[in-house]
Amino acid sequence: MANAASGMAVHDDCKLRFLELKAKRTHRFIVFKIEEKQKQVVVEKVGEPTESYEDFAASLPDNECRYAVYDFDFVTAENCQKSRIFFIAWSPDTSRVRSKMIYASSKDRFKRELDGIQVELQATDPTEMGLDVIKSRAN
Repeated sequence: MANAASGMAVHDDCKLRFLELKAKRTHRFIVFKIEEKQKQVVVEKVGEPTESYEDFAASLPDNECRYAVYDFDFVTAENCQKSRIFFIAWSPDTSRVRSKMIYASSKDRFKRELDGIQVELQATDPTEMGLDVIKSRAN
C-alpha cells in the first residue's frame, strides 16, 4: 500500500525481516533503503546476531539516507539483561536534498509498519548515533 504523502510502498521483506529480528532475534540489525524508481522501501543489508554496533554503523553510507533498525542488548544497573529495538533515521548532511525529503516524508508511515520499535533516533552524522547515545537512550 503506497503512502499518499510520498507514494512509497513497503516491501513485504521489510516486515518479515523485522519480525525475525524482534521475535526470533536472528538479526542484530537491518538497513533499509528507498528504491526511488520502484517507489518502495526494501531491505539493503541484514546483520548477523554476532555483529557489533561498529559493524552496523559502518554499513550506513556516508552520503545517502537510510532507515535502520538495531537490536541493542544491555545490562541494567540492577544487573538485568535487557534489549531495546532502535529505529534510526539516517540522513547525513551530505546527502541529496531530494533524498532527505523523500526519507523524511516516508518515515512515519514506514515506522508504523514495524510494530515493536521502542526508541527512535534521527541522525545526520555518526556522533548523533554513537554507542554512548544508544546507551543513554536505552534506559
